[in-house]
Amino acid sequence: MKPLEQLVRKNIWSLAPYSSARDEYSGKEAHVFLDANENPYNAPYNRYPDPLQREVKKLLERVKGVPAENIFLGNGSDEAIDLPYRIFCEPGRDNVVSIAPTYGMYQVCADINDIECRQVLLHEGFTLNADKLLAACDAHTKIIWLCSPNNPTGNSLDRDEIMKVVESFDGIVIVDEAYIDFAHQMSLRQELPTHPNLIILQTMSKAWGSAAIRLGMAFASKEIIAIYNKVKYPYNVNQLTQQQAIEMLKDPFEVDKTVKVLLQERSRLMQAFLELPICEKIYPTDANFFLTRVTDATKIYNYLVDRGIIVRNRSRIQLCQNCLRITIGTRTENNELLSALRQF
Repeated sequence: MKPLEQLVRKNIWSLAPYSSARDEYSGKEAHVFLDANENPYNAPYNRYPDPLQREVKKLLERVKGVPAENIFLGNGSDEAIDLPYRIFCEPGRDNVVSIAPTYGMYQVCADINDIECRQVLLHEGFTLNADKLLAACDAHTKIIWLCSPNNPTGNSLDRDEIMKVVESFDGIVIVDEAYIDFAHQMSLRQELPTHPNLIILQTMSKAWGSAAIRLGMAFASKEIIAIYNKVKYPYNVNQLTQQQAIEMLKDPFEVDKTVKVLLQERSRLMQAFLELPICEKIYPTDANFFLTRVTDATKIYNYLVDRGIIVRNRSRIQLCQNCLRITIGTRTENNELLSALRQF
């Protein structure tokens, strides 16, 4: 890995971050707050939230096994995806490399920040070839994006190939593990202490069933997390989100129960899909969805929309022609989908 100072944009490295009232106050107990120009009425919503979400991170430290100083919390994973472009990439000069097909926000954030995003097609079966990915890099490549389990394909990328990328690339490697709780493969969080160029993204949206609160996580070296915190908006995670996350994190075993039910339902739904005349192939998955190639994806998608059932048509995505992405719902929802498709 190059020295972090060489990877970070010069203006960001020297940036003096905004210092909020809640950043400046710390230490002794206080009960009169006249520092932040807040309205003294309508408690508790009149006060600004903790800008560093300390209580949430304390619980995450226990649940995830990562020290609080190695955790960044953002407004969904989208904030944790956007910030590295602003931290590491010079607009109009630097580039990033990603696999394809994969989550579309890597490309969108690159376009917003005027950064070239070089997409490298996965091999047959949506497998990763580290050498091919590394060959797409040059002296101006700052970030490599990997999503595992991948979206929209559902499969976990080969761990050895991922680590080959991490150990061979001298820039930042970001592995998006939004669906890791549904996978047999272990998270790469334990690799962080020995790989300072690695950033792991996770979320409360999927296994935790909390997409509405918009809370994403980035795990990285404390030096990278410090830069994330320097660049983020001062109060990027609101108080209601922090409160709900705290309640969820107090009982993480409830999530394990939900995941178990979804995995059982995933197996049942995939088996039933194989018996449908419209189904040509189902791809292996480690997520709470599966990708299936069907006879006519657009026609089937429109048919389901007319019946109030929404799936995702991925036909326009590279290597996903005539494919639908099916999220695992409740047993009742899944049965309604199957019933409709049996009548197609």
